[in-house]
Amino acid sequence: MTSVSDPVISESGTAFSPVLAALHASAFEGAARWSESAFTELFATPGTRAFLASIQEAPVGFILIRAVLDEAEILTLAVSPEWRRRGIARKLLERVEHELKKKQITKLFLEVSTKNTSAEALYTKAGFVKAGTRKRYYEDGSDAVVMVRDMS
Repeated sequence: MTSVSDPVISESGTAFSPVLAALHASAFEGAARWSESAFTELFATPGTRAFLASIQEAPVGFILIRAVLDEAEILTLAVSPEWRRRGIARKLLERVEHELKKKQITKLFLEVSTKNTSAEALYTKAGFVKAGTRKRYYEDGSDAVVMVRDMS
């Protein structure tokens, strides 16, 4: 097992849509998967950015965000199952927080499935608080917890 002290995190764009789609599929097995074309379309939206985490040049996770004015949203965060619980998601969140503070973003939102308790715990530990619930938000019928973090 390779140690993950510091994954390399770099900004990625449309050219990485196939990589992001593959990572998303591996991370959310059995759930609705985002296609390569879905990522390409998202990158066409102003304010959309992605950060890719790599270990020894192999992609292991990413975070996709969209910022509008002084608010931003995490659209998705995915880490390959074999690389989970090694701090990669936390490092991706830290990178995004750093980038958003430079842009003077005051609030960061996200939605997480009530079934994804480990992700909800990660977000809570990172300073997010519950702001609401979206009933039957996901394809599997699960609710989404809407969370927000004050970035000011």
